[in-house]
Amino acid sequence: MRLITEIKELRSEVAGWRDEGFSVGVVPTMGALHAGHMSLVQAGRGQNDRVVTTIFVNPTQFGENEDFDSYPNTRAADEARLKAAGVDVLFAPARSEIYPDGFSTRVIVDGLTDCLCGASRPGHFDGVTQVVCKLLNMAGADRAYFGEKDWQQLTVVRRMVRDLNIATEIVPVPTVRAPDGLALSSRNAYLSPEALAVAPRLAQALAEAAHDIRSGMAASGACAKATEAVLETGFAKVDYLECRTADGLETVEKPDTACRVFAAAHLETARLIDNWPV
Repeated sequence: MRLITEIKELRSEVAGWRDEGFSVGVVPTMGALHAGHMSLVQAGRGQNDRVVTTIFVNPTQFGENEDFDSYPNTRAADEARLKAAGVDVLFAPARSEIYPDGFSTRVIVDGLTDCLCGASRPGHFDGVTQVVCKLLNMAGADRAYFGEKDWQQLTVVRRMVRDLNIATEIVPVPTVRAPDGLALSSRNAYLSPEALAVAPRLAQALAEAAHDIRSGMAASGACAKATEAVLETGFAKVDYLECRTADGLETVEKPDTACRVFAAAHLETARLIDNWPV
């Protein structure tokens, strides 16, 4: 595995692969890798001749008083995991490489970013689309891999790629869960053992809400019931727990198309997100 830190070197490497007729996949991450990230890498290895994984903790997607300065850093372990998984290039640029002096361009997807995490974290998705657009342009990959746990992010990135005619296929990869149902997340590292015993209740509540909606309960009632259940188990706050369409993220009461139940909730110092298909 090659470690590359400069854009021009990454482009040169990918150009060489292209000359040999190789297909290329890219897995964008912020590090602190876990089995969920590695499932993205595995999907990339299975569908491409060469795989690039990026590690860049993007400052523009963190809001004021969020956890940018304390975001988990496990770089040595990350490199070892990626090398063992057969990644060809780790692209780990410095902040100045991504955002040089004078950088002033924004990439904004309207509509899909106004709800859910976009409502509770203003500006977050502007930072996501900004950096993902840049990384896709830098890597020039055939395919890019994103986890379904961050469903809104996946939906926003798909729309951006479509609207800007970026020649990279966005490939969704199913959420990886612990045996107790907890969706794997880098932020799970913030939780105490006691909180880790409570955290799976979020996924359980979403699954129960999805079942209630399928059984005929109005979505608002099912989500209110699930919110109460989450708070009763020890979560401090629920930012949202809503049923929305899978593609357009529009609210629904009686779903007649593909929908999901989405949630973000606070437990100790962690903000956990998850979603469940209806």
